[in-house]
Amino acid sequence: MKTPKISEAVVRRLPVYLRYLNELSRRNVQMVSSQDLGQKLDLNPAQIRKDLAYFGEFGKKGIGYDVAYLIEKIRQILKLDQIIPVALVGAGNLGRALCNYNAYLKDNMKIVAVFDSFPEKIGSQIGNLTVLPMEALSSTIQEHKVRIGIITVPAFEAQIVANQFVEAGVEAILNFAPVIIKVPGEVRVHHADFTTELMSLAYYLDHP
Repeated sequence: MKTPKISEAVVRRLPVYLRYLNELSRRNVQMVSSQDLGQKLDLNPAQIRKDLAYFGEFGKKGIGYDVAYLIEKIRQILKLDQIIPVALVGAGNLGRALCNYNAYLKDNMKIVAVFDSFPEKIGSQIGNLTVLPMEALSSTIQEHKVRIGIITVPAFEAQIVANQFVEAGVEAILNFAPVIIKVPGEVRVHHADFTTELMSLAYYLDHP
């Protein structure tokens, strides 16, 4: 599907739409309007229509969107209609929590391998995953065709792990370490920094 350049804000809203549409589907709701979506998600209906229009004409004026059809299309846009293997480095508390959450995901994005550099963690089980040594990272990523890497290591190790992911062929990285990592331009990085989010959230306590 050929599209104009889409802003990151639009892409980040698509999973929000998908989550609510899946909820509607579980309730056997077949049609939904942009007004209904906007009211539930606290978004401007015009913004929702504009976001979706970047990718095609999915709704009918005066009728709304077919829930099942829109779910299918958003899944295609987000590449969730294909298997996307994910690898995680850092089998600490956060890494274990993410791996355990992995069992509840119904989409095709799955953590298929977890790695750590501490000998006492190697060989331990997290759900159905066995913690592997870092020496096995490259071969395992290539074997499972891993496309996304997750970093949950301390800040001083994050860049080293990022380099190993890039060398192994990972195309995108989700970084939970509280540090900015540098990668080649063709590799996408999203930073999930809890500290930064809490600090910015604190600003709004006295600025409603």
